[in-house]
Amino acid sequence: MIIGCTEVVYINEVKGYGVLATARIPQGTVTWVFDDLDREIPMARIDQLPAPCREAVLTYSYRNNKGNLVFCWDNERFINHSFRPNCCLTPYNFEIAVRDIEPGEELTDDYGFLNIIAPFEVDSEGTDRTTVYPDDLLRYSTLWDSQLRTAFDRLLEVDQPLRQVFKPEVWKLAESIARGETTMASIKNCYYNQNV
Repeated sequence: MIIGCTEVVYINEVKGYGVLATARIPQGTVTWVFDDLDREIPMARIDQLPAPCREAVLTYSYRNNKGNLVFCWDNERFINHSFRPNCCLTPYNFEIAVRDIEPGEELTDDYGFLNIIAPFEVDSEGTDRTTVYPDDLLRYSTLWDSQLRTAFDRLLEVDQPLRQVFKPEVWKLAESIARGETTMASIKNCYYNQNV
């Protein structure tokens, strides 16, 4: 489930629709949690879906560390991707704001979180990256782990509107990480090795 203080708006011809913040979202705020309505679909099942359903799943999902597609039921599926993301996937089936997100700002994830099958090129957005690679979760894990640690440091300091959506054991683990009692798992754990 995506955080409530957001709205879907048309961004431009390239991106299509995206999700904007309607209120300030402080760093450390959980922006999405995998919930009971989200779907994890095995790749083997994709070809069995009717064409319109297959197209929707392939367009609006990402591949998790098991190689399954995660299809979000709500507006999370409209989150666009960027080489300058303000949200980050965690190994715990939720995303967190890695910096403050201001009202009217688009929520974004990094293209590298997707576990893509083949490299593709996109606009650099002023970074030194122009290509998304299947192993970006490994290539950039040091950077993303650092951003996640900083965000986890704020987890218990900011309001968490999605707290009630968490499975109790996942929230307990997140709290333990935020308090420094448990070591945060690396984002590398989100990587799916398609060559195995």
